[in-house]
Amino acid sequence: MRNIKLTIEYDGKNFSGWQSQPSRVSIQSEIINAIREVTGEDVELNASRKN
Repeated sequence: MRNIKLTIEYDGKNFSGWQSQPSRVSIQSEIINAIREVTGEDVELNASRKN
């Protein structure tokens, strides 16, 4: 297993919030799908908010 740190900024107006939700498009789901597509690996995404 490897750890990768990403620092992201996003406009969430076209999403149903951050957290993955059934039948809804979320930021978390889209990031997980993109990483999975690039790496071919299962992904666990943990987030924290910078103030």
